[in-house]
Amino acid sequence: MAAGAHSIPGAMRSAVLASADADFRRRVGDALSGLRWQVREAKGGAEALACLEKAPAETVVLDSWLPDLEIREFIGEFRRLHPEVDLVTVDASMEAEAGARSPRRNEVLHALRSAEVRDGAIWNTAPSEEQMVGASRVSEAGHSVPCAVEEPRAEAKSGAAAIAELIGSHPEMLEVSRRIRLVAPRSTQVLIEGPTGSGKDVVAQTLHRLSPRASRKWVALNCAAIPEALLEAELFGHTRGAFTGAERSRVGRIEAASGGTLFLDEIGEMPLALQAKLLRFLETGEIQRVGENEPVKVDVRIVAATHRPLARLAAEGGFRQDLYYRLAVFLIRMPALAGRTEDIEALTEHFLAKLAADGAGKSISKEAMARLLGHKWPGNVRELAHVLERAWILAEDRSQIDVGEIEFDEVCAVC
Repeated sequence: MAAGAHSIPGAMRSAVLASADADFRRRVGDALSGLRWQVREAKGGAEALACLEKAPAETVVLDSWLPDLEIREFIGEFRRLHPEVDLVTVDASMEAEAGARSPRRNEVLHALRSAEVRDGAIWNTAPSEEQMVGASRVSEAGHSVPCAVEEPRAEAKSGAAAIAELIGSHPEMLEVSRRIRLVAPRSTQVLIEGPTGSGKDVVAQTLHRLSPRASRKWVALNCAAIPEALLEAELFGHTRGAFTGAERSRVGRIEAASGGTLFLDEIGEMPLALQAKLLRFLETGEIQRVGENEPVKVDVRIVAATHRPLARLAAEGGFRQDLYYRLAVFLIRMPALAGRTEDIEALTEHFLAKLAADGAGKSISKEAMARLLGHKWPGNVRELAHVLERAWILAEDRSQIDVGEIEFDEVCAVC
């Protein structure tokens, strides 16, 4: 066997095609199938990594653009997780990174050539609108099969920009996007910290959208919004008659999210007694419904969020340290809007575009924008959204929002 070649049990002549372009996958898949390769398709980087976790492959064929992960970020993560798998990229300039080489690499290159993909050519130099919203699956019999997970809509931009949902180019926001792209393909627990109204729920939903669990359920629970006496049953479920008022059995939020993602907002408000039960679930993957003795196995990814300094709270005894370390395997910190005022204009355009979804749009005057830029934003991005919605209504049928329509609350602690 040639130097650098590899042999993975069960992976002989097995390839994963990673591309948002359905035509690319069809052409290359047909060519590889003709050479007796088994082909699995992935419409993004997260799905490709999920394919490899589910079953080994000899080769990954990578298009020049992915809708969810930066190409070089994908390659770095791929090399770390699967150093034994050959990686063939459509853009030959990307193959400078050292890595394994399949003894059948020439067959893959021949398939690319026969699919009219020339060496060194970039297949998707300009992603089409169809690619940006996710191409349809290809499932012709005898050709190639999709991975077992459904890739979410591809809305993230290529290049070193923020993920589409995260508006702004401040370095701290770009770091948030980078961290999301790195951790989304995995099942790692994530803790999101940041002030109220900064967009922690948006980050959590984006993590789910870009994960292999995107086709499964997304379930959210605000730990501060449920009375302490009911929170355990809400989280773990209960049987009929388990407590006064339990007239029928109910599935809890954890079990309802099985296979998908459970978002626990304001995790710092969870009572200490219940924290112990959540910790046990994270350690065993089993829950016990209130009123039942038999445990239930559940596969769910936990993403938690808090506006409180949870590490300090844990050190002071206000939160279980062992649970904190279980939740904060991967930490994402959301910055306050006051620290990234350069993003206010982009956020304003975004919210005005959303408000115009059902009718004529409105612009904003320079004076009104200056008033927005001079505000301290104690309620963060959520406050900005509310201020703009109020201004939109006050502007009535006028096409421009003026400074007179920009009104701030005296106190915006819970905007």
